[in-house]
Formats: sequence, structure tokens, C-alpha cells
Amino acid sequence: MIRLALWLLGGVMLGGIVHIATVLLLPAMATQDAYSRLAPMTPANAVTAIAPPSPDKAVIPFMDPAFAVSVCRYDISEGPLKFSVPVSQAYTSVSFYTRNDVPYYAINDRAAGRRMIELDLMTTEQRNDLPENEEITAADRLIVESPTTTGLIVIKSLAPEPGLLQAARSALAAARCSPAS
Repeated sequence: MIRLALWLLGGVMLGGIVHIATVLLLPAMATQDAYSRLAPMTPANAVTAIAPPSPDKAVIPFMDPAFAVSVCRYDISEGPLKFSVPVSQAYTSVSFYTRNDVPYYAINDRAAGRRMIELDLMTTEQRNDLPENEEITAADRLIVESPTTTGLIVIKSLAPEPGLLQAARSALAAARCSPAS
């Protein structure tokens, strides 16, 4: 009886280890992640509008049809990136993801407290290379440090009514994502 219990305990433990390892390794092994799906249709360092989801097709999974969505696929290996988006009437959010779909920063229009969300995106090394200037302080500009040189910026604008969806898309059309000069 004890032998059977030990075999069952060993089987359950082995099953648990295999399950946890599979759950942790699967995202890293996926070939059709968001970055890979968006790469053919979005140029680097430019904002691209994403088509609204339909019942049979959505570029990004679990998209809400009440939001207008744009994406900036960035590459900051050559230098920092300047990003700006005007806030919409209802709600605007900006989320930053690494190349492997790990979120590392998010901001919305209420947190920005302005009519425009503006920031500089750079790596830690690029930020360390910035000259020490007394006139430019952290209050003057928002600097986001990316853990990787490539990734995605997802911009969402809420349309509280279907008739306001075009206004939300217009707000996102004015978004800019370009290398800093």
C-alpha cells in the first residue's frame, strides 16, 4: 500500500513539474507572437493603425471593438525614439512591450495630465550617455527606459459610442513615433 502511494505521489509530482515547465517555456517558443504577426504589416519606428477586429479575424487577440488601436514597432538600436500622441475625448492609453511580449511600462491620459502624451524611449545605456544639463530636468520630459532594443508600443483610444470611433481613429492618426534627432 505504501509503495502504491509513493508511486502516485511521484507521478503527481512529475506531472506537476512537466506542467509548470510547459507553461513557462511555451511563450518563449511561440513563433507567431504579436511582434512576429505585426512585423510584415508595420514599418519600424512608425505608427500604424490596426484594422478593427471582426468575428473571424483579429490581428491582435482579444481586441475590444470599442477601441481604436495603433501600433509602433520600434527599434532603438541606432538611438532613442521620440513618441507623442494626442489624448482623445474619452480615454487614451499607451502600453510598452518588449520583443517577447513582456509589458514594462504603461501610461494613460489621466496619468499624463496633459492634452498630449509625450515621451522619449531609450535603453539604459542611451540614457546614461545623455549629457548632464541643468536646464533639462525629469519634469520637462518623460523618459522611458526599454529593457530591449526592439518591441511594441500599443496605443488605444476609447470610442464610448460607435459614432465616435472615427474621432478616436483621428486622434491616433496624429500619433508620432520617430527617431530622436
